[in-house]
Amino acid sequence: MTSPSSVGLPGAGKTVALFATCANDVMFPDTPKAVVGLLERLGCTVVFPEEQTCCGQVFTNTGYYPEALPSVKTYVKAFADYEYIVGPSGSCVGAVRHQHAMLAEEAGDHRLAGQAAEVASRTFDISEFLVNVLGVTDVGAYFPHRVTYHPTCHSVRVAKVGDAPLQLLRAVRGLQLIELEFAEQCCGFGGTFSLKNPDVSRAMVNDKARHVMETGAEYLVTGDNLCALNISGVIHRNRGGVKPIHLAEILAHTEGGDGK
Repeated sequence: MTSPSSVGLPGAGKTVALFATCANDVMFPDTPKAVVGLLERLGCTVVFPEEQTCCGQVFTNTGYYPEALPSVKTYVKAFADYEYIVGPSGSCVGAVRHQHAMLAEEAGDHRLAGQAAEVASRTFDISEFLVNVLGVTDVGAYFPHRVTYHPTCHSVRVAKVGDAPLQLLRAVRGLQLIELEFAEQCCGFGGTFSLKNPDVSRAMVNDKARHVMETGAEYLVTGDNLCALNISGVIHRNRGGVKPIHLAEILAHTEGGDGK
């Protein structure tokens, strides 16, 4: 139902189920709060299905397919009734799209595979939902700072959000966007990749952190908080002074408000 106050807004009449993701729920609660504030400001009605849990990506990427399957069943059950499911993580959205149906097929559960694929088709990263579904790039944000953007590899290569984050950042008033050298080079986190290949991972994140610090930006913005955590750890140890922030938290920020 469209509320009188949302008439004319791009999200009017749209109910969005928030896929908070477990990492954001536990470690970065300001990010899903920012998503809610942003979507409501654009006229959407936001709901939070409490049955949701982890997308299961860590199990899947490690080869524990049977152990990941309960996450698929939980996701399908939690979000089956919603037309739009939106999360602040290209990595987790990518896992839902490209791993859930595969896991069900591997288990021989073709009915679940079909359900998982259908629910996944309604699952969006926050940036692509704003640009491709609501059709907005200027969300009325104000953030008077120098930022550089790291397009995380799962956002680019798995979820394929394209340049939606950059379109949104370029429309933020007061924001100075500084190009990041070798932007699409992975930070080396990759979930279990950093545990299985620590030396390679360490070399990759050192390169990434150096490029970020060389921009002279005040903030490093990403669409995945765990990648930002990985990079900012190196920056902090080097006293680099660049602070991590999620894209949604910038977009939620308005002049005179904190966006939450």
